[in-house]
Amino acid sequence: MSVISAFRTRSSRRWAFAAMAALALVASPATATASDDAGVLATSHTSPFNCGKTFYANNWSGGHSPNGSIDWQSYGGDAINGETVRATAAGTATFANEGSTSYGKWVQVVHGDGTRTRYAHLATMVRNPGQTMSVGKGTVIGTVGSTGGSSAPHLHYEQRSSSGVVDTSPTVDGVTVSVGQKKAITSKNSCGGASNPYTPTEVCGSGFAVVDQAAVGTAGRAYLLYNSGNGNNCVVTLKSTNLGTPSAVSAFLEPQGSSRTTDSGSYSYYAGPVKRSAPGTCVKWGGTVGSASYTSPFEHCG
Repeated sequence: MSVISAFRTRSSRRWAFAAMAALALVASPATATASDDAGVLATSHTSPFNCGKTFYANNWSGGHSPNGSIDWQSYGGDAINGETVRATAAGTATFANEGSTSYGKWVQVVHGDGTRTRYAHLATMVRNPGQTMSVGKGTVIGTVGSTGGSSAPHLHYEQRSSSGVVDTSPTVDGVTVSVGQKKAITSKNSCGGASNPYTPTEVCGSGFAVVDQAAVGTAGRAYLLYNSGNGNNCVVTLKSTNLGTPSAVSAFLEPQGSSRTTDSGSYSYYAGPVKRSAPGTCVKWGGTVGSASYTSPFEHCG
């Protein structure tokens, strides 16, 4: 089982720079208004924080690079450091780490119309540098920090056109923040009811499909997936309570006649993926969330 960040722990691999260079990920000074590039406003965006959270969106001028980017900052007594960061619109996220310079740990999401958003100075990310993942609006991508060239915890946020031009008047949750403005914005991201932002196929990866699932009490759900291309099984347990807060959760997979493989720990959203090759072999699978558990019989033997 492997994922990084406060949500998971995984050894980091420092090969992101070359992968991200292909996407031209060094911040460009090019900026634009809506009239310069209509693509900037083609995708609607929510705040990058949990539903109901209020933070300042500061589009400050006088040396901010690139011009038009937003620094999300603490509001009132709610410190922003360590806050969960969510994608503001659906797309494909790519993760990078520039170390102690520039953006530090950061993510770029390319949306369906080619426009993109950037989230920088992150403390943690849900994937290793150089990796990609599909995200929906509200998918967790990391946590707020102060990595790279940052001098204090905040979230550096940009909206860019499909050609990479920065929108100098970005809009989130219907609020436009132009250069020189600082506005308090309350997030509407993921306000449709508490739900796990991850899916079992997203956790297990490309080629896997759900073949079985079972409730783990009322606290979560365990899933068995299979990849017909390579004969691998995969088990993941998704939480449905205490989302975003680390708590005890596990997932296991046991091919008949072999030892059991288990991933367990204090995780914010899920345990797994637990993968084993077992073509033509019955498997026992399941997981736990807190004190609730599910264990299957040996089954799915084909």
